[in-house]
Amino acid sequence: MAQQSQQQPAAVAALMGPAKLAAVTSLMGKLTDDLTSLSLSQHQRDSALEELKIYGRDSRYADPIFTKEGIETLTQHAFNSPSNTTSRNALRVLCNALFLKQETRQIFVDLGYEAKVCSKLENDNRDDEFLVSRILFLTTYGTNANLVKLIDEHHLADHINKNLERHARYRTTTSSASDPMEDMALAETLKLLFNISHYCKDRISSFTVAVPHIVTVLCKGTFPTQKPLDPPTGSLIHALLNLDIGSQEIRSSVYPENDPNMLADRLIGLLASSRTVYNNDDLDTSVTPLAGVIRVIHEHAPSDVQNFIRARLLPTEADRNEVLGRTSSLPSWLLKNSTNPLAPQFRDMISNLFFEMSDQDASTFVNNVGYGFASGFLFNRNIPIPQNVSEAPSDTQGGPGRPINPITGQFLDTERQPELPEMTEAEMEREAERLFVLFERLRANGMISAENPVRTAVQEGRFEELPDDYEEDVD
Repeated sequence: MAQQSQQQPAAVAALMGPAKLAAVTSLMGKLTDDLTSLSLSQHQRDSALEELKIYGRDSRYADPIFTKEGIETLTQHAFNSPSNTTSRNALRVLCNALFLKQETRQIFVDLGYEAKVCSKLENDNRDDEFLVSRILFLTTYGTNANLVKLIDEHHLADHINKNLERHARYRTTTSSASDPMEDMALAETLKLLFNISHYCKDRISSFTVAVPHIVTVLCKGTFPTQKPLDPPTGSLIHALLNLDIGSQEIRSSVYPENDPNMLADRLIGLLASSRTVYNNDDLDTSVTPLAGVIRVIHEHAPSDVQNFIRARLLPTEADRNEVLGRTSSLPSWLLKNSTNPLAPQFRDMISNLFFEMSDQDASTFVNNVGYGFASGFLFNRNIPIPQNVSEAPSDTQGGPGRPINPITGQFLDTERQPELPEMTEAEMEREAERLFVLFERLRANGMISAENPVRTAVQEGRFEELPDDYEEDVD
């Protein structure tokens, strides 16, 4: 018997073409009739939905699933069945359908199941959370779903906030390895939250109470991901991006009194881990949101936390032993990307972050990052160049008291001068002759009107012509 049940999915998956279409048509017919006649047993109903789920992973030759009648049948089994197993089996088929065929999303919305969909999120069950959140997430694309109504009348925000509270509690009370279903449900809830806060900005305040839960999960959770910003970590970052992190009501959670740097430290740690993982193609989509959240955290932070962030991200004394951007440190990596033409969104976010960490003062900005990195940003924003840009500052983040090259940001006492031999008198004379000829040509062509400096030097007696038999003294 066990062997038969193991062979069945393989046999179902192997069906293609007209045979698959016939099987799907038969199953949908049985499930539709069952809604009125209860012709199927619990086991038959669940088996039919399980088989249909396999067929529905590929829309080819599975047309009955994606019709108006098919979506309505699946929706009724998903939200009207007294059996949780049947409901979840139908939800899985429905998720696949809405994912594969965009037109099915509006069909689902038109059925008017908003109240039942939102109500199902109340269940303290990660499968229900995952499946229902995914369905709602998919309906935020290409439909006329009324998100304001879902929040105001069907308490969608309350249910999302409650689920995030459950995830936060799980992270603080469970020491064992993370449950994969827990992480998957969390990621779907966060994706839904991000889309709602993006498309329904008038109701962002409804999710402010979720910020402490997101912070807890982000700082307390450990996730077995290949890259540092893979879901659900990246989803946690995205969710924070649209929320009111600066709200006074959650300030004690973002900057807790016993560890005000907790969130900033976690975010900067993720940024440092991202240096060697993401290439130019990934920076805009994956790392820019993280930099954006750090920027907001810095903006609203108390002065001690701002100083902590600046100490980690602005060039240090060790960085200034070289031309800025040349070392392997996190600040150097950020500086190099502040002029990266292949990641324009990340480039602009980093430049803005550096400017804000410089108190939005152009002189401080140039002192912190060097005129070479600051000039483009200031020019593009029509910010006047500081009058003292040519002076060597000594009051930057890198180390007070040591003059710094204002262009490169390097300590002057660590600059390496090129080791070139001094020019001989004869070489100087030949160079002067070349300059003289060049100026005369430019004047003759009308390209310049300035007086030839070599001619002026001769006239003023500052130029001595050497005799042909001149020999330079050799020490």
